[in-house]
Amino acid sequence: MTGTSPGTPLRVGLVGYGLAGSVFHAPLIAATEGLALDTVVTANPDRQRQARDEFPDVHLAATPDELFDRAADLDLIVVASPNKTHVPLATAALEAGLPVVVDKPVAGTAAEARGLADLAEQRGLLLSVFQNRRWDNDFLTLRKLLAEDALGDVWRFESRFERWRPKPKGGWRESGDPAEIGGLLYDLGSHVVDQALVLFGPAAQVYAETDVRREGAETDDDTFVAITHTSGVRSHLYVSATTAQLGPRFRVLGSRAGYVKYGLDPQEAALREGKRPGRGWGEEDESLWGRVGSGESPVTGGGRVEPTLPGDYPAYYAAVAEALREGGPNPVSAREAADALDVLEAARRSARDGAAVAL
Repeated sequence: MTGTSPGTPLRVGLVGYGLAGSVFHAPLIAATEGLALDTVVTANPDRQRQARDEFPDVHLAATPDELFDRAADLDLIVVASPNKTHVPLATAALEAGLPVVVDKPVAGTAAEARGLADLAEQRGLLLSVFQNRRWDNDFLTLRKLLAEDALGDVWRFESRFERWRPKPKGGWRESGDPAEIGGLLYDLGSHVVDQALVLFGPAAQVYAETDVRREGAETDDDTFVAITHTSGVRSHLYVSATTAQLGPRFRVLGSRAGYVKYGLDPQEAALREGKRPGRGWGEEDESLWGRVGSGESPVTGGGRVEPTLPGDYPAYYAAVAEALREGGPNPVSAREAADALDVLEAARRSARDGAAVAL
């Protein structure tokens, strides 16, 4: 990090201004006290205009090399470019002496993620992974319920990140080229696996089924992953673009009670609409609150209503700023991300071979 004075915002260089860069990272960086969006890297003229319209004072660069040439003027690099570029760009940033935030998945393999973690530790630099779904409203609410022991011993955790997109949209996320690290297992699967590991601990065994359902699709678009945790909890995780009727986002079954929650956290939709963090951010309509109970059907109003805590994506970058300024904890370490990649790699092997994989 450069010698920025305590009262001066940390200057952030953002690589990539597609979905991740423009919808998530740029607005959240700009909304974080102590951070300033200094430079956006994109060669796309339309995206350059978009960045300048949304952030009139931002510098523009066409290539990452232009950014690294100005390393002395920056305090943090955020990598929000396509998955296959994450490792080389994070490596270049660390070798330039800059802390790095990398969008998920941090790498294509757990070994690559651990290699990046080693490099960051050798350089004494922060390397953090943007796992924003740890700050989803439902996830925060479930963590609260678990901390209160409201469900008793959890036996099964069901998590669904489902969509109805019957026609492929194309682009690198849906490419069949393994080098692109596309497909839902590594996209939405990165979120649901990370959440399961945070909640219930390391994985002992993984079983998975992956399918390519849609006409013209090149990579998995309907995937199921089952994790047996060393704690004894079983996680059943569904990610899909082919779900015509959506299931509950969470169904958590314990020895005392269960928690059922429908609907996605509203923060992504708000960011896509151009809304920015402020009063009421992350709050959800009461009609979408989940229910806690035993022996009743939440569909017919059984159990008690559990108010959903507000989602809080801004907390991620606030924690990054505190880590850089005050030496606070890394909100999501690359080693945690590597543990999730162990599960994703095991899931891919399981789906290929039709058998569970021990970790």
